[in-house]
Amino acid sequence: MTRRDDRVSINREFASVDELIHEYVVNVSRTGAFIRSKDPLPVGTRVNLKFTVIMDELEEIEGIGEVVRVTKTGMGVVFRELTSHSYMLLAKLMTLPLMSPKK
Repeated sequence: MTRRDDRVSINREFASVDELIHEYVVNVSRTGAFIRSKDPLPVGTRVNLKFTVIMDELEEIEGIGEVVRVTKTGMGVVFRELTSHSYMLLAKLMTLPLMSPKK
């Protein structure tokens, strides 16, 4: 078994709306993300991550993560390896000002 075979893919491009509703990123930080999931993976599972964030344009975060926390609504995944582009996107995302709702 190769190292790649030990990982599960999360948030790849979705084949259907059902898959999108089944699993999606709800919170992202510099070090990880919380993924809402009906079937969270066990703690310690290594996963291939690929998800989109909205910035000036749609941007893709991609890399390897590890499940570190499981709740009844999903799982916390810490980033273990990300592409250099993904690290730059996260840094930029964390420095963007919060948008206040228009009144």
